[in-house]
Amino acid sequence: MTKLDLGPIGVALDVSADDSYLDAAIEVEKLGYSTVWLAGGQLASLEPIAKIIRATTAIPVAPGILSLDIYSSEAVTAAYADLEATHPGRFVVGLGGPQTPRPVRALNEFLDRLDAGEPPVPADRRILAALGPRKLALARDRCAGAVPLLVTPAYTADARRILGQDSTLVVDQLVVLDTDPTTARETARAPLRFLVGNGIGGYTENIRRMGFSADDISELSDRLVDELVTWGDADAITARVGEHLQAGADQVVLGVLHDGDQPSPIDVARELANRLIR
Repeated sequence: MTKLDLGPIGVALDVSADDSYLDAAIEVEKLGYSTVWLAGGQLASLEPIAKIIRATTAIPVAPGILSLDIYSSEAVTAAYADLEATHPGRFVVGLGGPQTPRPVRALNEFLDRLDAGEPPVPADRRILAALGPRKLALARDRCAGAVPLLVTPAYTADARRILGQDSTLVVDQLVVLDTDPTTARETARAPLRFLVGNGIGGYTENIRRMGFSADDISELSDRLVDELVTWGDADAITARVGEHLQAGADQVVLGVLHDGDQPSPIDVARELANRLIR
C-alpha cells in the first residue's frame, strides 16, 4: 500500500455555523501545517470538506472520522468523485465505526462497496480510525493506514510494529494549552467522559490494553488524563508531539480542547507553529 503524504503536523478544526472555520483553515495552511482535519461528529453533511478544499490552495483535508453509522458508501463515493474531479489529491477519506457487534465485518463490507464504486475510492486515499490489533491490520491491508485517538507514545510504537513501515500512522493527540492543572484536566475530562464512559469505539478496551487500571478508567484519574491528553504550556505540547513522532507516527494531529478562556484551535496553531513547523 502507498503511504499517504500528509506531512508531520496536522490541525483539527471545529466546524462553525458562520463558516469562520474557513478563515482558520486558510491560516493553518499559511502557517505551514500539512493537513486540515475535521471532527466527523461535527459534520451534518460533507459540504464543509468541500468548502475548505475550495478555500485553500493545496493542503489535504480529512474528516476524522466519517462514521459508517451515518454516511453511506454511496455518499462517500460521490463526494470523493466530485472533489477528485475538481481538486485531485486533496480529499483524504477518513473512516470509522460502525458501533455494531461485528464492526470489522461491517467495515470490510463498506470497503468492498468503496472498491466497487464508480469511480472507486482507492485504498491509498482512505485512512481508518483504529485502535485494536484487528482494526490496525485492516487499516494496513485495506487502507493507507490508521488514525488512533487517546493513545500513549508506547502505543504508537506498538501500532507501528503492527502496521509496518509501508502504512501511514496518524496520531490524533488531544491537547489543552493551559498550565493550571485543575482547569486543564477538567477540560480534558469532557471528551473522556463521553468516549470512555460510554465505551464508544473500543476506547475503554484499548485503555485497559495500555495498562490502566479499572479505577483509572472509572474515575478518569489524573494519571489517565495526563497520559492521554497533553496539557500545559507550548513546550509540554511540543514535547509530546515529538514523542509520538519518535515512536513511529508519520503525523500528529493537534486536537485542541478548549473551554472558556483557553486558546482555540487556531490560537494553539499560531502558538506552536514556530516550534513544530520546520
